[in-house]
Amino acid sequence: MAPVAPRSGDAIFASVEHVNAELFTLTYGAIVRQLLTDLEEVEEVNKQLDQMGYNIGVRLIDEFLAKSNVSRCVDFKETADVIAKIGFKMFLGVGASVTNWDADGTCCSIVLEDNPLVDFVELPDTCQGLYYCNILSGVVRGALEMVSMKTEVTWVRDMLRGDDAFELQVKLLKQVPEEYPYKDDE
Repeated sequence: MAPVAPRSGDAIFASVEHVNAELFTLTYGAIVRQLLTDLEEVEEVNKQLDQMGYNIGVRLIDEFLAKSNVSRCVDFKETADVIAKIGFKMFLGVGASVTNWDADGTCCSIVLEDNPLVDFVELPDTCQGLYYCNILSGVVRGALEMVSMKTEVTWVRDMLRGDDAFELQVKLLKQVPEEYPYKDDE
């Protein structure tokens, strides 16, 4: 039997059940607002959004691998490309591109073509330090950690802060060797 070819992000997005985009956007906004009320410090909200995203990414990678038919990526460059072209399309319905590679091939930027989380959002002056979409950086970090890549994911540009695009910087810190919980020879 021939191996199954990987599915495109568009094909996967079309085949999965969708949540109303406005409901999703407004619910996320309510979560951020509640965090701002509860935690009071913008930096603490940024940390909490990142941690929430990390927890989601740890679980989301299983669904991604099951539905996308993507085989093991050979290097970090291929992994970043799969995240941008298939992952963001599959879960958010938006495309992304990978740019700004460093010479070592361990750091790049993922630029989102659109960001459905920010529809209807304007940050007040009291929230200028807030990375409203920090949950996405956590999702990417959590998913990559589950495939043995320890990363640092930060926002470089954010349209809510006056920039011209939404850009995440993904830096590979360490490729973690896979460990198996048992030995085959026993």
